[in-house]
Amino acid sequence: MNMLARIFRGRAAGTLQTQPQPGRAQVRADNGGYVYPLDRWARVDRFLILGAESGTYYATEDRLTKQNAVNLVDAIREDGRRVVARVIELSESGRAPKVQPAIFALAACAGFGDEATRSFALGEGLRRVCRTGSHLLTFCSFIEQFRGWGRGLRRGLRGWYEAKPVRDLAYQALKYQNREGFTHRDVFRLAHPLAADAERAALYAWIVKGDVPTEEFQALSLLRAHATAKVSEGADAATCAELVRATGLPREALPSAWLKEPRVWEALLPGLPLTALIRNLATLTRVGLLTPKGEATAPVIARITDRTALRKARIHPIALLAALTTYKSGRGVRGSATWTPVPAVVDALDAAFALAFENVEPTGARTLIGLDVSGSMSSGTIAGIPGITPRVGAAAMALTHVRTEEAVRVMAFADDFVPFEIGKAESVDSVVQRTAALPFMGTDCALPMLYALERRLTVDLFLIMTDSETWAGTIHPDEALRRYRERMGIPAKLVVVGMTSNGFTIADPNDGGMLDVVGFDAATPALIADFARKA
Repeated sequence: MNMLARIFRGRAAGTLQTQPQPGRAQVRADNGGYVYPLDRWARVDRFLILGAESGTYYATEDRLTKQNAVNLVDAIREDGRRVVARVIELSESGRAPKVQPAIFALAACAGFGDEATRSFALGEGLRRVCRTGSHLLTFCSFIEQFRGWGRGLRRGLRGWYEAKPVRDLAYQALKYQNREGFTHRDVFRLAHPLAADAERAALYAWIVKGDVPTEEFQALSLLRAHATAKVSEGADAATCAELVRATGLPREALPSAWLKEPRVWEALLPGLPLTALIRNLATLTRVGLLTPKGEATAPVIARITDRTALRKARIHPIALLAALTTYKSGRGVRGSATWTPVPAVVDALDAAFALAFENVEPTGARTLIGLDVSGSMSSGTIAGIPGITPRVGAAAMALTHVRTEEAVRVMAFADDFVPFEIGKAESVDSVVQRTAALPFMGTDCALPMLYALERRLTVDLFLIMTDSETWAGTIHPDEALRRYRERMGIPAKLVVVGMTSNGFTIADPNDGGMLDVVGFDAATPALIADFARKA
């Protein structure tokens, strides 16, 4: 620790972070520091957005999952319909990186809720949250943890199948045939959907027995094309590509051998959903379809950087960050596949990352961003996505604020100050790489306020991205903020951006000038901007 920081910290002494502040409702965190507990509903939001798939430095995945599950069940028992409504809202808005936590919560509502909650979850909730066949099968794998296959569950699942038009249902059943150990055939044998007409009956026969529908059923042409593809597995690439163009077969319905052919991928491109396109950029590059001067490259880049298309497809910023990190590396996270990244595609993913957040107007607030780069922030992953630790995610998210605001500074901290300015023109990849190179230390979340006070910086908004696992300081973060306000005469605000789904925050819930938000919620930049503007 440098001498200046030692001297300043001595002057700033308050309550040790390993002790609770007198008269404040703090709790002991997993690391021994005292922080504020999130209220029940704030923690539900964190779970729905961040999940609990990888644990944290101080809490294992099993422990963190159990804590979130217990909190979720308590919320359901308090107001189950509110939980279902929140699940629907966050799922439809695309604010969460993954839909699995929302599906898990919906299944819990259907299991632990009262009659009104169960009815809401298995009716409107199931239709609006489980939008695809994959979502439905995932729900079925979760629901068995909470309840048996009673009448209400069977009725809800029947309603899901019976409400979908035959053509749409055929596409879903073909594209998502097996998820989490469940098939649609399994669900049919438990739920017994009823066919109202011959065409739907033919579709159900394909699902249950594999019977290929006859030509008279036009809406089921995709199933006949799938049967043709299976018997044509050894055909040449041109024939395969032509069948894809003529029928619109999705990628999942093709023999795996076909997916090694650039002609087949070229035929798939026009109908490839944007999410699937982003996930398969490495494959498109590896098979030779995406090259620096290739004909397919420009149209792919145009789709990736289309703000409207990104919003419509609910592409989450963290999915783009994960795609950027993996694609740029030229090597898969799993397996041994390699490729040579196309620079223009890397740039497009960088641009798409910023576009995927809600459009935010600059607030004009003088902002200091404090990035927690302590050891605990390097542990675990955001939403279980490989390579995206809280430390990496926080730095990438900070870049969006740097690009938006004019009067903004960035500093990093652990148990001391760490210089870390971010330029407006800097790429996401550059920020991520620089963050990964920082040393690992303890945590003192009071440092951003002490840093500003030491340097007499005029700050309207402190934006701290952290897991709130603070313990190393001689003054609590909220104490440091109140001291900054008093000595600088500025009614500064604090926004704590929680990067993990633990139950802690450094924001005093009784102070209207402090706010806790969820990191990597796609709406977070807009929420922060609204808070900064409020008098």
